Amino acid sequence: MEHPDVLIIGTGTAGQSCAADLVKAGYRVMIVEHSDRPGGVCALSGCQPKKWFYEAAETVARSHHLQGKGITVPPSVSWEQICAAKNEFTDQVPGDTVKNLKESGIEFLQGMARFTGPETVTVNNTVIRPRYTVVATGAIPMSLPFAGSKYLASSSEFLDLKTLPGRLALVGGGFISFEFAHFAVRLGMEPGSVHIIETADRPLGPFDAEMVGYLLEATREAGIQVHTNHSITGVEERESGYQVAFESGETMTADMLVHGAGRIADISDLNLDTVGVAHSPRGIEVNRSMVSTNPDIYAIGDCAATIQLSRVADFEAHIAAEAIIARDANKESPLINYDTVPAVLFTYPQLGMVGKTEDALREEQIQYRKSSGSHLDWPTYRRVGMHHAAYKILVDREDKILGAHILSDNVSGLIAILRQAMLSGTPIPELYRNSIMTPYPSRESDLIYMLKSLLD
Repeated sequence: MEHPDVLIIGTGTAGQSCAADLVKAGYRVMIVEHSDRPGGVCALSGCQPKKWFYEAAETVARSHHLQGKGITVPPSVSWEQICAAKNEFTDQVPGDTVKNLKESGIEFLQGMARFTGPETVTVNNTVIRPRYTVVATGAIPMSLPFAGSKYLASSSEFLDLKTLPGRLALVGGGFISFEFAHFAVRLGMEPGSVHIIETADRPLGPFDAEMVGYLLEATREAGIQVHTNHSITGVEERESGYQVAFESGETMTADMLVHGAGRIADISDLNLDTVGVAHSPRGIEVNRSMVSTNPDIYAIGDCAATIQLSRVADFEAHIAAEAIIARDANKESPLINYDTVPAVLFTYPQLGMVGKTEDALREEQIQYRKSSGSHLDWPTYRRVGMHHAAYKILVDREDKILGAHILSDNVSGLIAILRQAMLSGTPIPELYRNSIMTPYPSRESDLIYMLKSLLD
C-alpha cells in the first residue's frame, strides 16, 4: 500500500498546478492519469491547439477587411499545414507532461483511479491511502437527448480533421460552436455552409445580451448561419450526409456535426458515493476552499461544480494547495472569489467580458451607470478595417466597475486592465488618470475614451 501525503487524480492544468505547489511545500505527491495521453484537454485539444486555428483565421479576416487599404491579395489557406503546426505542439504534450512531473519530484501513475473504501483509492492493483485526495479529472461532452447523437464529432475530432467538410453543423450555441464556426468559414468553407444550432432564444448565455447581438451581426456577415429556438429531435445517416430533424418539422443536412452543447464533469467512474462526496452532472460540490463534502477530498477544475475555464482551474489548483498547507499548519484556509472571472470568445471580432452583465444588474436591482457605444470610427479600428466593434462599462454609485464588455479584436489586454481595476477597487477617475500614460496609439490607450463619459 502507498501512503502519499496527497493523491491528485488528473494531469490537466489543475492537477499539474496543484501538484507543483504541494511538492514545493515538501509534500509527497502522487498524480494519476487514466488516459494514455497525459496533459489535459486545454493543452491537447482545447485552449492551446485552438489558437493555431484562431491566429490563421484572424489573419485571413484581417486581410479581407484591409482590401482597398493597401492589401490586394488575401492569403491562401492550407488547413493541412495549420493542423501540422498544431500537432507539433500537441504531440509533445504527453511526454513533456510526464517528464516535467517526474523531474519536479511528483510520482506519476498510469491507470484508472477509484475510491474503494473510506480512506483508500485503487489504481490498477495498487492501493493508495493518501491523507488528502484532489480530484482534477476535467469534463467530457454531455449526453444529448435525441436519437443519433452518436453521429456528433467531438471538439477534439474537429481539430484533428485532415480536411474541412462541405457542410458543417455545430450543435449548441456556446464557446466551441462559435469559435469553430469562425475558424471554418475563415479557413476554407463556403459562406452559408456553416450552421450553429441553438435550442434557446439566444446563444452565449453568460455574455451580455446586447453585445451578443452585435457579435451575431458579425457572425452572419461572415457567412455563418445561426439558428435559435431549434430543438433537435434526431439525426440520421443518409447517403447525402447526416440529416438533422427539428421539433418544428424542419430538416437540415450536413457532412459533419460537432458537439458544442456543453460538457459535464468526468466523475462517473470514481465511486464518489463510497466516500460521501456530493455531486451532480455539473460536478463535485465544493466550498470556496475547494473542499468537497468529505473534508479530506478536494475538487478543482472542470470536474468541480464551478466555472469551466482553464485559468479558473489553475487558480482553483493554487487555492486547494494553499488550503491543504493551511490546514496542516492550523491556519485559516484561503477562499476563492469568482466575481472577477474574465472570459474571451476567440471569434473575429472577439467578445470579452469581466464582471456582471447589464441583465444581471437589473435582476439583482443594483443601481449602475454605464458608458457604451461603438468605437468603429476610432483610428485604432479604422486602421484594421473592422466592421463591428462595441464596448460597455458598468459602474456603481462609488464609480467602481461592476462589469465590462468589449467586442473588438485583441480584447484580452483591455479586459485584463479592467479586471485589475475591479480587483483593486480603483474608481473610474483614478483609472482614467492612470490610463493616460499608456503606450499610444493602441487598443489599451483607447480606454480613456471609453471611460470619459463616466467622469461627468
